[in-house]
This record gives sequence, structure tokens and C-alpha cells, in this order.
Amino acid sequence: MQYNNIFICGAGMAFHVEHIDWQLGQERLRELRESVFIIEWQLPRDTEFDEHDEHAFHVLLSDENQRPVATGRLTRDGQIGRIAVSPRHRTKVVYQQLFAALIAIAKAQNVPELQVICDLDSVKYHRQLGFAPRGPAFMEAGIPRQRMVCDSQSFPLPDVLHMH
Repeated sequence: MQYNNIFICGAGMAFHVEHIDWQLGQERLRELRESVFIIEWQLPRDTEFDEHDEHAFHVLLSDENQRPVATGRLTRDGQIGRIAVSPRHRTKVVYQQLFAALIAIAKAQNVPELQVICDLDSVKYHRQLGFAPRGPAFMEAGIPRQRMVCDSQSFPLPDVLHMH
């Protein structure tokens, strides 16, 4: 499946939205995720890349100079995650385009249910959007988290202040 699109985001900045295969785009995806999660957030390298990367659907947003600015993945079981956005591109439009691309892939692949893993502080917010907790809270890289699920047909575009 190919999902390519160009959209305009204020101040004349154009971004390219690309559905990218892990094998072909691994270098660009790794670079951005390492920059955000390992360098900026100081998360352990061994928690960032896993066995799901090879089989997941990946989306990459690049700027007009083909530099990666945002990425996210959708696992085969419907989990949206590994959302990495460069600091200067953390705008509502970029997040919405990233999530819109991931949701389009989920619908095209007939994924019935979408999942996000959120910080415990945002569980109430996600419930208001129609998500329901699944399973107990857990620790991930030292951060208390909760898995939340929502029917893929009613999945809302998230408020970017509560997801990253």
C-alpha cells in the first residue's frame, strides 16, 4: 500500500507524507527516532527499536529539503506508537497529518481496533475521546503507562498536547 501526499503547513512550508517500508526507510526512521527518544528524552536505546518495526506500517513526514521531521508507526495489531516529531515541527497540523496517514493505513488494512499507550496522567482525557483502558497500568522505560483502545472507525484525531 502506498500513501503519499503533499500538504502545505503555514508560512509556505510544504511537507511530504510517505508510507514507508522499514527495510527501505530504516536509516531515516532511526535517525529521527534516535534524535527524539534517545537524545532528547534520554530513553534507553534498547527500548526504542523492537521486533515490531520490521512488520509495522511506518509513516514519515519530510520537509521540502527531504529532511525527516515526523514519524509514527502502526503495528499489525493496531497499536499506534513511536511518534517522533522534531522539536521545531511540533505543531497541530503536523501531528494531525501524521495521525491521519496512520488512520488511513489502519482503515485500508481493515484493522478493527486502534490502541495507544499513554501516560497515566492522560487516561481521563483519552476516556473522554472514547478510549477504554485495556489491562493494568505498567512501566515502560521508567514511565507509568496505560494501554487504551478505540474502535478504528470512530478514532478521533488526538489533541497534540496529550500525545507524543
